Amino acid sequence: MTAGSGTFPLTGRPPRIVVLACSAGGLDALARVLRPLPADLPAAFVVVQHQRPGQGGLLAPILAKRCCMPVHEVRHGELLREGRVYVVPPGRHALATTAGTLALISTDGPPPYRPSADLLLSSLAVTAGPRTIAVILSGGGSDGATGAVAVHDFGGTVLAADEASSAHFAMPAAAIARDDAVDRVLPVDDIAAALVALLGRAELGRAETPTTAAPGPVGRAGI
Repeated sequence: MTAGSGTFPLTGRPPRIVVLACSAGGLDALARVLRPLPADLPAAFVVVQHQRPGQGGLLAPILAKRCCMPVHEVRHGELLREGRVYVVPPGRHALATTAGTLALISTDGPPPYRPSADLLLSSLAVTAGPRTIAVILSGGGSDGATGAVAVHDFGGTVLAADEASSAHFAMPAAAIARDDAVDRVLPVDDIAAALVALLGRAELGRAETPTTAAPGPVGRAGI
């Protein structure tokens, strides 16, 4: 699709976009969020985990074994489709476009976090507004906090993992501390149910996973 023409696949409307942002300890958290999700959720999922540029594309095939949805590394200019998981590759930043695609740029310079959750979330806040859902998971540093504020300010929703369920709490803590940008702070194992509720589905994909999200601190009007 090009800006201003055509239609988005599957639904004929721009999809909701869920960004799962993490760093250290993030693989386990990603699996625990993605595994219970049904394959037909009306959203595109984008994973941005800090990785060394020369690390190789290992994350997508690992997640593909732990997820009901198709998973692959996002390609430059690729249109985001519902019911799929896109992994930002090592050594690239991803920026959202008004055409519903992701543009990949090199990470030779700052910001230091690679790929950058702040860049992706801020560009999505501007281009997708209320259709954006940010999920800040385990990681060191503060990447994602500024992006969470942008998502909040443009009408999107922000979830963050709580300290007890985070291997590294610095990333979620930084977002939680920023201007009431986080709507809910949840145990990692309750985030899937919260996403299902947000996206208009009544049930998770697997019976053994939680069916309701435990209430967490609310930064603004509850989701």
